[in-house]
Amino acid sequence: MAWNEPGKGDKDPWGDRGNDGPPDLDDVVRNLQNKLGGLFGGGGKSSDENKSSDGNGGSLGLGLIAAVILVVWLFSGIYIVEPAEEGVVLRFGAYSESTQSGPHWHIPFPIEKVEVVDVQQIRNAEIGYRSTGGRAGSNIHSESLMLTKDENIVDLKIAVQYRIKDASMYLFNVRNADLTLRQMTESAIRETVGKSDMDFVLTEGRSAIVSETEALLQGMLDKLETGLEITSVNMQDVQPPEQVQAAFADAVKAREDKVRQKNEAEAYANSVVPRARGASFRLVQEAEAYKSQIMAKAEGETSRFLQVMAEYEKAPKITKERLYLDTMESVYSRSQKVLVDVSKDSNNVLYLPLDRMRGSASVSPTRIDLSNMTAYPSTGTSSQSSTSSTFDARSRGGR
Repeated sequence: MAWNEPGKGDKDPWGDRGNDGPPDLDDVVRNLQNKLGGLFGGGGKSSDENKSSDGNGGSLGLGLIAAVILVVWLFSGIYIVEPAEEGVVLRFGAYSESTQSGPHWHIPFPIEKVEVVDVQQIRNAEIGYRSTGGRAGSNIHSESLMLTKDENIVDLKIAVQYRIKDASMYLFNVRNADLTLRQMTESAIRETVGKSDMDFVLTEGRSAIVSETEALLQGMLDKLETGLEITSVNMQDVQPPEQVQAAFADAVKAREDKVRQKNEAEAYANSVVPRARGASFRLVQEAEAYKSQIMAKAEGETSRFLQVMAEYEKAPKITKERLYLDTMESVYSRSQKVLVDVSKDSNNVLYLPLDRMRGSASVSPTRIDLSNMTAYPSTGTSSQSSTSSTFDARSRGGR
């Protein structure tokens, strides 16, 4: 029957229940029981049977509904934890236990609740800048500008990578662990930079600052039991403020020139000093050799002189003659000689062209005709006989 069937406005889908009274609760339960019985294969009953079994049938239907709801409620407590995750069970909102990877069951809502946390994911916190699309984005000057020990300002950007070490600590010990880590990172880097000079921060001190910051930050996180573990700290960039970067670049260039010239001077010294040491050592060795040579020669001359003196004492005349002959032999062996055979009857002094005679002496001994040469009268007192017409002139390069 339609709801608004004409001529029967006093009827409704719930049956004849009067003009303004609510539907009968027993009828509603009975209808629901009949529908469930049909759903589970039960047959319909007559009106008399329904009337006789109203009490038992209503109880059975309600029990069946409660059993189905209970089974569904119990099955809703099954959950699975992935290998990279950790489950945290909350009982009435308080921490109860932690579960590892695999299937688990807990008392369903509203008694217990499970929070699943990824403990292997590497998270990233950026201080001084915010990256966009994997690239460095906008700078955050309120975070990046830091004061050094010598009261200078540096613009420093740092990135921290971390992961969750304990899921229960991460969820319950602090209100917002990620925000707490960012604030602690900024505090740690400012403390480290505040104990260092500007030149140290900008040049050779980067690795030392990163290591000290990582140790200090991990200690602060462990002290507050945040459940976070630092995996790496990377200094992205450190520069002086934009207003003084040009002057600082000139200073850095001058410092680099100083280091370069110092290295060149050290290289030159390393090449010159060993060479000078080698030359001095060679001179010392040559002096030692000359000294040994002179001393050996002097000792030899002394020994020879003593031997000659001993022989002279034994036979003075013979030894003297021998010394004379040896001396003349030594003198004549080092000089050129011209021998002229002159007759004893000649009393004239002859002019001999010794320069031309010496020129031909190196070839072979020659016989020179003196008949055409000019003769000068002798002014001496010696009585010499006339010369012969020819002389034998011999030139020897040796004796």
